[in-house]
Amino acid sequence: MSELLKCQALSKEYNEGENTVRVLNNINFTVNKAEQVAIVGSSGSGKSTLLHLLGALDQPSAGEVLFEQQNIFRFTDSQQAQFRNQSLGFVYQFHHLFSELTALENVMMPLQIRRIPIKAASKKAAELLEKVGLADRAQHKPSELSGGERQRVAIARALITDPACILADEPTGNLDYMSADQVFDLLLKLNAELGTALLIVTHDRSLASQMDR
Repeated sequence: MSELLKCQALSKEYNEGENTVRVLNNINFTVNKAEQVAIVGSSGSGKSTLLHLLGALDQPSAGEVLFEQQNIFRFTDSQQAQFRNQSLGFVYQFHHLFSELTALENVMMPLQIRRIPIKAASKKAAELLEKVGLADRAQHKPSELSGGERQRVAIARALITDPACILADEPTGNLDYMSADQVFDLLLKLNAELGTALLIVTHDRSLASQMDR
């Protein structure tokens, strides 16, 4: 397997008054292309902070993150935005869908940011909604969808740019047991089908045990 994402001596500190809180201390690991990796830890252990650093949504106090051997913290702001839009897909515990948009329109959004023509973006969004089992819900707004359905829309949106890696932060944490299993199985299935690396932050060790590592 070839290397996709690499952390080297990654640390993150926050200053709270006179106190310095070290959230991450000298983190080192590598994620290979198409690999499934779980980051497991208790609440407050820094998992989400780590994911934000990997996605260039925050700056480290020390260390670096290499994506295909490029240090993402040396990118300009516009290069980082392009990196997030083109190379990464994000799935969060809460779906973060736009309430006024339909499922189809929500999935299209990353392509519209790229200024892809609406017809082409709509076609690809419809194909992905079919892939996640929601072809018949394309014109429904988030308020008309179940929690599991909303999360599947969020997964389709994360995949529409053909990212090299999906970063998922407790993607099943807000779902009932059955919906959580369905969403997790879908992520693994799409990882196998599309060859997208999957990096999931979770406190659920039963889910983590199904990953490659």
